[in-house]
Amino acid sequence: MTYIDGTLCAVPKANKDAYIAFAREVGAIFKEHGATALIDNWGDDLPAGTQTDFYKAVQATEDEAVVLSWVVWPDKAVRDAAWEKIMADPRMQNAKMPYDGKRMIYGGFEQILAL
Repeated sequence: MTYIDGTLCAVPKANKDAYIAFAREVGAIFKEHGATALIDNWGDDLPAGTQTDFYKAVQATEDEAVVLSWVVWPDKAVRDAAWEKIMADPRMQNAKMPYDGKRMIYGGFEQILAL
């Protein structure tokens, strides 16, 4: 069954083009290792919550946008095998993240429904 890796991060608004270039660069590496799709989304209609919201989740400042991204894998086994290769790839080690990775939230998800 399809497996998803998801991330949420705060990206300086001034770095939008740099983020897109970064996503294209690392996305190609993920695809080489078996990912079937990569989707990056620039937050544009995110309501402020009273207790929690997307901004609070990644401690975004007013000059940052929230980016929601996911990578689609055929299954968890392909994803697990790919991650080791991806992290060892020199291109990944040299890729410059245009955001603070310490505030990025990430994890793997088992797909339970697709309509």
